Amino acid sequence: MPQSSGAERHGDRHRPRALARRIADDAPARHHPPMESADIDAVIDAAIERALTRLPATFADRLPSVAIVVEDEPTPKQLADAGAVGLYGLYQGIPRTRFSADGIAVPSKITLFRGPILRASRSASDLGERIEATLIHEIAHHFGISDDRLRELERERRSGA
Repeated sequence: MPQSSGAERHGDRHRPRALARRIADDAPARHHPPMESADIDAVIDAAIERALTRLPATFADRLPSVAIVVEDEPTPKQLADAGAVGLYGLYQGIPRTRFSADGIAVPSKITLFRGPILRASRSASDLGERIEATLIHEIAHHFGISDDRLRELERERRSGA
């Protein structure tokens, strides 16, 4: 069973529907100087806290039903369900745009995968940035934003539009 870090404290667990962040250009495993496990967990926990505290209140207030967990690797089933060969993160739940008319929050889960992100990271600071970016990406799925729309927004951001 995959190990989880202290990041579990951010909510309850659950899992209906899945959207995923695919690993594209980072697929080849890189070997970087090893960090101690406690250091890695501290970097991951700090990055999660930074990402959550940087969210506008209107979004942060709508996250209590979302569990944020860290696992070592995605399972073969998670990879198959996402149609991916690798994953940094996975959103499982019902996006807020699909909540019922009464707006009752349905528990959802965001899983960050330590192994793939760590293998792609060049340093502790790079690891933190990848964790933050992946968490924000998965939170966007919770608010109903698709991978296509996220790519479009990123292109707009880079072009200064």
